Amino acid sequence: MSFDGLFTKAMVDELVRSLKGGRINKVHQPYKNEVILTIRANGVNKKLLLSAHPSYARVQFTNEAYDNPSEPPMFCMLLRKHIEGHILEDLYQVDNDRMIVFEIKGRNEIGDISYKQLIIEIMGRHSNIVLVDKTRNIILDSIKHVSFAVNSHRAILPGQPYINPPEQHKVNPFTAVEEDVLNKIDFMGGKLDRQLVEHFGGISPLLAKEVIFESGLANRSTVPATFVRLMKKISSGDIAPSIMTSNGKELFYLFPLEHIKGEVKTFSTLSEMLDRFYFGKAERDRVKQQGNDIERFITNEKEKNEKKIDKLQRTLAEAEKADKFQLFGELLTANLYAAKKGMKEIEVLNYYDDNGGMLIIPLDPRKTPSENAQKYFSKYQKAKNSISIVVEQIDKAREEAAYFDNLLQQVQAASPKDLQEIREELVEGGYIRERQKRNGKKLQNSKPVLDHFVASDGTEIIVGKNNKQNDYLTNKLAARDEIWLHTKDIPGSHVVIRSKEPSDETILEAANLASYYSKARNSGSVPVDYTKVRHVKKPSGAKPGFVIYDNQQTVYVTPDEEIVLKLKK
Repeated sequence: MSFDGLFTKAMVDELVRSLKGGRINKVHQPYKNEVILTIRANGVNKKLLLSAHPSYARVQFTNEAYDNPSEPPMFCMLLRKHIEGHILEDLYQVDNDRMIVFEIKGRNEIGDISYKQLIIEIMGRHSNIVLVDKTRNIILDSIKHVSFAVNSHRAILPGQPYINPPEQHKVNPFTAVEEDVLNKIDFMGGKLDRQLVEHFGGISPLLAKEVIFESGLANRSTVPATFVRLMKKISSGDIAPSIMTSNGKELFYLFPLEHIKGEVKTFSTLSEMLDRFYFGKAERDRVKQQGNDIERFITNEKEKNEKKIDKLQRTLAEAEKADKFQLFGELLTANLYAAKKGMKEIEVLNYYDDNGGMLIIPLDPRKTPSENAQKYFSKYQKAKNSISIVVEQIDKAREEAAYFDNLLQQVQAASPKDLQEIREELVEGGYIRERQKRNGKKLQNSKPVLDHFVASDGTEIIVGKNNKQNDYLTNKLAARDEIWLHTKDIPGSHVVIRSKEPSDETILEAANLASYYSKARNSGSVPVDYTKVRHVKKPSGAKPGFVIYDNQQTVYVTPDEEIVLKLKK
């Protein structure tokens, strides 16, 4: 757990410096569990993210762009009614818990002064955002409703009094001295890190492990001294927000943790670090939830076509035995005099065999010799005719499987706004039925929204992340002499550099984007082709997003998320 009580304290310190006394100008709720407040303070607009996501709950400033729904959720409209245009008088942490209270002052609809509290509880899957009428201590609403059936201690429902979560009665780590640590820890009981978590407020298992690690030989002398030293470090604001990567896993904390061996990247603020850490993570989780039905459908269609290919290839293998049926028919015709109705087989001389070998021909005893011969000629003709049809069906099934494989990659790399375009494409292709809004109106198609990036030298780079975007980018938006890129023989995005003669550095940066937004995102040394847009063609009747190209050159790059973040507009 990285966002512990001590991290919450540091985050509150960061927020207070910028927000206290500011005005809440806008309220948005882009997703089910997340609220964005735009607060103007000290002459600057700040975008504040409040998240009650079950896995990514947090509070931070953000520079990320969020797409707001056309119709705001009820909780968003309630927040707009009660806090939009109001003053953020204060914000503070409750004890050392992961709870932050925003004290808000404004006027109600009849002009009287009103006081509200916006309380953010960061508690894993129990995280919540609660709006409270401070004067009456009554819950006006919350982003998640919790009944007494779920929590016997308190209900988080409109009209209920707001009750704090149960107190844990732990020692305040910032006021603790070495003697307090000695009194609370049983050094003979083992699992010292767990004991620190159990007895001191705001301490996460992650920080507790660091205390024990930095203590070296953990004993009654080293552990208390290390604990007090680290608490003073945090209390004084001596932090260096860091993301640590070890064995492919990322963790963040207020400063580099020595017990985690690996790459360390530091940031100037906690919010900047969290934007980087959660880049794509929460979005992919939302896409997984919102696009689960699409992903399941695409996966099923892909597997269905792969099974069809296997079956057709077996049929083809049988059809390719057509020459054997012709041979049986001809040899049986030449030996009709020796065959009799009722025979189950006949052995004849194979005069096509240079060695003069004998061949046994199976017979249907219910048919005459002539009818048996005709049966083999019919099977030969049928098999011969079926080969071209089966080959055609195999090619079509392979095309469908490749199409759905490409769509699957696009869903996995999609943002929530991209999902609708993928859904529209499936509707237009006749694969699924069109959804309707609650008012009965069909969803309207709109121009694809592309992702824009800026190369180090200022050149614009545009990325299409699904077939609708790819078609629009390559066939309508891009100029003929601009540079087009795509991963070589790998499903991925179309990328266009808005320049006729880009620098080598810009080509490599654009190639990195092409590799990152492809099926090879987690691979090394990915081949990326690039050519002028004039050399890219869409065959007549081809699937959406499918093109052929020539006059290409190839570069090899390793996808790097840091480069993607640096280039993002």
